[in-house]
Amino acid sequence: MGMRASHRFRVIGLISGTSLDGIDVAAADLHAEDGTVVLTPLGELDVPYPEPLRDGLLAALPPNPCTAGELTRLDTGVGQAFADAARRGAAELAGGRADLVASLGQTVFHWVSGGHVRGTLQLGQPAWIAEGTGLPVCADLRARDVAAGGHGAPLASTLDRLWLGGLAEDTGRPVAALNLGGIANITVVAEGEPVIAYDTGPANALLDLAAHRVAGQRSDVDGRLALGGSVRSDLLLRLLADPYFAAAPPKSTGKEHFNAEYLDTAAAGLDPVGPGDLLATLTELTAVTVADQCRRHGVTTVIASGGGVANPALMTALARNLPSAVLKTSDDLGLPGAGKEAYLTALLGWLTWCGVPGTVPSATGARGPRVLGALVPGRGPLILPAPLGGAVTRLRVAEKTG
Repeated sequence: MGMRASHRFRVIGLISGTSLDGIDVAAADLHAEDGTVVLTPLGELDVPYPEPLRDGLLAALPPNPCTAGELTRLDTGVGQAFADAARRGAAELAGGRADLVASLGQTVFHWVSGGHVRGTLQLGQPAWIAEGTGLPVCADLRARDVAAGGHGAPLASTLDRLWLGGLAEDTGRPVAALNLGGIANITVVAEGEPVIAYDTGPANALLDLAAHRVAGQRSDVDGRLALGGSVRSDLLLRLLADPYFAAAPPKSTGKEHFNAEYLDTAAAGLDPVGPGDLLATLTELTAVTVADQCRRHGVTTVIASGGGVANPALMTALARNLPSAVLKTSDDLGLPGAGKEAYLTALLGWLTWCGVPGTVPSATGARGPRVLGALVPGRGPLILPAPLGGAVTRLRVAEKTG
């Protein structure tokens, strides 16, 4: 076939999303065959944060104040939790054999000012991961893109561009990858066009906040609260009036913007909103804002992943708001949606290890592609492979054999 397999490495990917549920772990075998990255998913794990650590992280998020001492304690706590998660990933998913750990850490602040990202802070000191696993660690993957003028997000655009490029070519129509995490983001891949990717607005961040507020639950399990209520159009219009939704991409957002304050401001002066109605309205907010952006780019296929895929109220609302598009999940295409961001992290680590840029400038808004991250040596000296050379233009998800 003339396909040369090279740069074969087994990578553990780690990330904790904006919902702070815990650490997503994935193990992947990655290698290059000419211009294609072949990713074989070996499995994924979800490792919850110890409760005191999660409470500490929630207490440190904006708009709350946070001291340098508390930040140091959290950086260490998250680093140690990531080290434990990496050890489990190597032992349980990778058969005890891994070459590299890649960590996207825990974002605690994304500094946006005047529509530009000035800085971003991820906790989870990588030295703990290197010490706990003996493996080299690729961490701090967002900072370089920010330094190059980008938003440092959404990095999912890197995986989506490589993975969905072929699908967009086959159908001749734009395809969107949709991630329903704390924040919803889309990547639009169209043949012969620069990739567009940005945060459309809130998803689980507000749903979890509301579920906790009205029912003392961590999330709206199975969308039950939302399905038991109906959309309050007066509240929905107030929520939709937020200037973020009208701002032009590239753009990124987070819990420093879509939080309790945003919710309270929108509800101020309205008739009281019942628990089910609040959840139904916030679910509709995510569906409407995602669907608007998909229509804006003429998307006909949407591939969804992230925690929100498990919420039937949200998926139903999305399908209703996107009647002319095909809505699928990444699992339908062979990539486990629950672990998609952790597989993305493994891919980013592999790209850096092989000397290949890990960003799509048209998506992040950076001046150009950059090799991402900082490398921390494992037990031995850092011995990098010879740079891969040449561009990687496609990604193929392969099935695990044996």
